[in-house]
Amino acid sequence: MPLLEVVDARLAGMFQDLPARLHRGQAAYIGPFVADIEAVFDPASNPYFANGEAIRWVLTNEAGQAIGRVAAFLNRDLPTVTDPSLPTGGLGFFECIDDQDAASQLFDAARAWLAARGLQAMDGPVNFGERDRFWGLQIAGFELEPNYGMFWHPPYYQRLFERYGFQVYFKQYTCAREVATPLHPSFAKRAAAFATEQPAYRFAHASKGNPERLAQEFLHVYNLAWGKHSGVKPMEPDQARRLVKQMKPVLDERLLWFAYYNDEPVAFFISLPELNQILKHVGPRLNWWGKLRFVWERWRYQRRRPKKMFGVIYGVVPEHQGKGVDSVMLVYAQQALQGAGYTNIEMNWIGDFNPRMMATMRSIGAKICKTHATYRKLFDETREFERCPVIK
Repeated sequence: MPLLEVVDARLAGMFQDLPARLHRGQAAYIGPFVADIEAVFDPASNPYFANGEAIRWVLTNEAGQAIGRVAAFLNRDLPTVTDPSLPTGGLGFFECIDDQDAASQLFDAARAWLAARGLQAMDGPVNFGERDRFWGLQIAGFELEPNYGMFWHPPYYQRLFERYGFQVYFKQYTCAREVATPLHPSFAKRAAAFATEQPAYRFAHASKGNPERLAQEFLHVYNLAWGKHSGVKPMEPDQARRLVKQMKPVLDERLLWFAYYNDEPVAFFISLPELNQILKHVGPRLNWWGKLRFVWERWRYQRRRPKKMFGVIYGVVPEHQGKGVDSVMLVYAQQALQGAGYTNIEMNWIGDFNPRMMATMRSIGAKICKTHATYRKLFDETREFERCPVIK
């Protein structure tokens, strides 16, 4: 079967159009924006190209029709790539017919490309970018629509990966709850105690009218709470500004909650309206008609019931962990979310390497609704496989 490197607009179109053709008729399928995928492979848009490389292929049948696709990449700034004991690259954006030979041909291409660059393993499917998008293979919850930035995968993909020799490096859990679900009474008790006994703390949602402040406060908490985790690179100021700019068209400031200690941001709970509930009515290409449709559908969404939100990221600066700051912040946030008309929330995925965050999800009554997996394939099959270390 011919394997073609994507080097022109025609092949990029085949790469983009394959998932919709494969999954047509699946009630839960929502495809991503074409522009979001193309930005990953555009050196002018993706800062990971500054010290990295990427390649993508389309697999065709004898008639020239696309039947599979995959990408391979490495970012030399990531600890997984520079780890001298097991330098590991990435494989992502996999889509394929239900055929092991076709899948294996795609996996072989990625493996050979990475091995030629000194890598000894590959993780996949992952993103040539941050972990909040296009990361993991769906292995449960197929009846549910994907959240924005995540792919929907059919059940047979798991078999294609595992028969090739991929092993689960870590599982990723998406948790959900109804916004109105009462928090445990201890949350309200703690909030009342903070109001009288901890006057140095305050809790407030952000103002989208001051995007620079929002970017700086997000950056501060993110780097202290997440920047030292395995596989996570500290964020740069310009990157935080870009994120705020990208989110601006859909920001609801009532979903952006911060905790402050003596006016220093020490925790956040950042959420957005769940964009796929808008985009599924718009289509994969944001041309002039798509932009008009987006504005209309966003207006309809804000007036819709039920209305779903997406918890993007949650974190507490280490020095303030274990003090109840997160619990109190959620008490304040819940009141605002209900007032804004949101009825349901799904949180961004949490790895099984983070039991503390999973305990937090249980404490607020959230339950696992979808499961993805990040797989790892060792090129030396005699080597002992080790799962992702658990955060202590």
